[in-house]
Amino acid sequence: MNNGISVVLIEDHDLTRIGLRTALKQQQGIQVVGEAPNASQGLKMLETTRPDVAIVDIGLPDMDGIELTQKFRRLQSEHEQVNTKILILTMHDSEDAVLAAFAAGADSYCMKDVSIDRLVEALQATHSGFSWIDPAIANVVLHQVRQTSDPHTENHSKTVKISAVEPEFEQVLETYPLTGRELEILELIVGGDSNAAIAEKLYITVGTVKTHVRNILSKLCAEDRTQAAVRALRSGLVA
Repeated sequence: MNNGISVVLIEDHDLTRIGLRTALKQQQGIQVVGEAPNASQGLKMLETTRPDVAIVDIGLPDMDGIELTQKFRRLQSEHEQVNTKILILTMHDSEDAVLAAFAAGADSYCMKDVSIDRLVEALQATHSGFSWIDPAIANVVLHQVRQTSDPHTENHSKTVKISAVEPEFEQVLETYPLTGRELEILELIVGGDSNAAIAEKLYITVGTVKTHVRNILSKLCAEDRTQAAVRALRSGLVA
């Protein structure tokens, strides 16, 4: 009995799909339970196999991955027991593509040139309920979050829905609020500063910064700095 993460691949390029399947099958704790070369077959496969995570190419021939995600989410809403997460895999890092994917209900967004280690990391985070955002497009998401968090900004376009203020997250913050120093560091993280840059600006050691960053990630229930930044902006911790 395999208790790992079950994955379905929906990708029209045969070589890419075969390469992904081969690479993922070599990873411990991941089970590829199906694959499809187009969206129509992919939708049927998602309904029958109900995997933990579906890796969906954005550029499918019959309908794009965004439309597939929308259709699957509608089907999913009719079957509460289906809890498949969607990880969009693409070469497109345009703002429209990224935001449309999240607006459609995608959980994570990953570039096709990602390493297998990073893809596994993305799968694990997505399976755990986190929104994994490829560092290559993180700034697009952060920019949109800043706009939608600003009450003076009129924005009638699609908004990004990223899990940010769950009840558990609020409870952790109430029990373990961020310190003044942690808020200071969080603001610099949102600004894109590295640990070394933060250490230099605050006149502390890199080791001390790393300790604070670990505490911040823990309190924000975040997997990485990008997710911490998104949650900080969505929840109003950082303006």
